[in-house]
Amino acid sequence: MEDPIQNSETATQKIVGLTGGIGSGKTTVAKFIEEAGFPVYYSDDRAKDIVNVDEDLKQRIINLLGQEAYDENGFYNRRYVAERVFGNQELLLKLNSLIHPAVKNDFESWVGIQDAEFLFKETALLFELKLNESCYQSVLVTADDNIRIKRVMDRDGKTYREIEAVMDKQMPEKDKIKRADFIIFNNDGIEELKTETEKMLIKLTALSE
Repeated sequence: MEDPIQNSETATQKIVGLTGGIGSGKTTVAKFIEEAGFPVYYSDDRAKDIVNVDEDLKQRIINLLGQEAYDENGFYNRRYVAERVFGNQELLLKLNSLIHPAVKNDFESWVGIQDAEFLFKETALLFELKLNESCYQSVLVTADDNIRIKRVMDRDGKTYREIEAVMDKQMPEKDKIKRADFIIFNNDGIEELKTETEKMLIKLTALSE
């Protein structure tokens, strides 16, 4: 049986990876894409659900991080897990190696029930996990660091140093820009962002004509 992801360039359905770092506006662009009629799979949101409903995955996470990885009600303890993996790259990689295969299976099931030609996969780690290599095209949403930091400070109430620490652990923007097929710069307002998203969609769909 052929893998729809690995054969995305020749299959009728074309998988487009959508990514962006913290504060880039990636989720806003994803909403614009949906409004334009394209299906979007939200990897990060689905992962948050999967860690709570996949019993086999839950047990594997508990085996890795301890019973405290889930609270007394059986829900994923994000604060505890974040504290355990922060600054511990080896442990983070082990955790990701458990979660990402489960998300991949869920994504493939989602692809199987879609009938659109272009399917977008929104994920924060598109390039870090080399998921772009199995996509038809990739889209990066980016913005100047100072703008991204201010957005997250306003949105989440985090300090400058907290946000900077998160950004330091992500792939540098210049490296993502080199890898992306389409780049949406989000340094201006929401209307400009919507216009740039629409331009990207026009160029993208023209590729298959």
